[in-house]
Amino acid sequence: MDLALLRTFVTVHRAGSFTRAAALLGLSQPAVTSQIRTLERQLGRPLFLRQARGVTPTTIGDELAHKAAPHLDALVEIAETGLDDESSLRTLHLAGPPEFTAERALPALTELTGEDGQGFALRASFGNAEETLEGLAAGHHDLAISTARPRGALLTATPLCDEVHVLVASPRRAEQIGSSLLRRKGAHALEDVPVVEVHESLPFVSRYWASVFDSRPAAPGTVIVPDLRAVLACAVAGAGLAVLPRYLCAEALERGDVVALHHPAVPPLRTYFLVVRTGTLAMPHVARAHDWLLRAADDWG
Repeated sequence: MDLALLRTFVTVHRAGSFTRAAALLGLSQPAVTSQIRTLERQLGRPLFLRQARGVTPTTIGDELAHKAAPHLDALVEIAETGLDDESSLRTLHLAGPPEFTAERALPALTELTGEDGQGFALRASFGNAEETLEGLAAGHHDLAISTARPRGALLTATPLCDEVHVLVASPRRAEQIGSSLLRRKGAHALEDVPVVEVHESLPFVSRYWASVFDSRPAAPGTVIVPDLRAVLACAVAGAGLAVLPRYLCAEALERGDVVALHHPAVPPLRTYFLVVRTGTLAMPHVARAHDWLLRAADDWG
């Protein structure tokens, strides 16, 4: 079986589209279509179901991808690192949400970037869960941190850690609200308080309200900034209330820059997953980074 055909097949399987696969491979779409048809003729079975938007693998297609993808990734790894230059560092491509990756994952992994014979070079990129998992499936990343567990057999996810969400505001804002009023009225006491968030849809505040108050937030976002670290800075400055991961605001809480407005018996949680393409943990640098992050998470609490 032609390895070029298998490479095209795996790329289409990961991309979910002939068009996206063609762009990744630097080929024309007709060339990709022709290669897939050739492979299907050789196997005597259809590998994809053509749909209006992209393609869906058949059962045979999923089985072939599960068997072939890890071996193709290993061949690519050999080609990239070379056989003769043992001194060259392998490169780990990591992707994840900007705040967690910057505050947690990268400081842990930089300990593995030394030239000790087992170290690696590190490249990181930021994105939301959908972007990160798409990039991982397409082969742009080796290891991804995601708040969504991927479906299917192409990607393998391992729970990494849980983060606790905290409702915070500056001491001045908290004094204006009043802790006794919040205890008596719950979410109704916060209806007129400005909200600082990362998106107009208020993802963190809405999740907190649904989990703790069994309701929806009434106030719209007053300040919208696309980074939780900026949300914290705005909350410290008194712009409004915010819902933040405890790891991100723990020092600000300890200093008194912000205060926790509420202490639910069961605080909202969000789980992070370590995700790889199935089979790539056979690569030493990916396996070492994966294991190192899991062990580091034990100390993140």
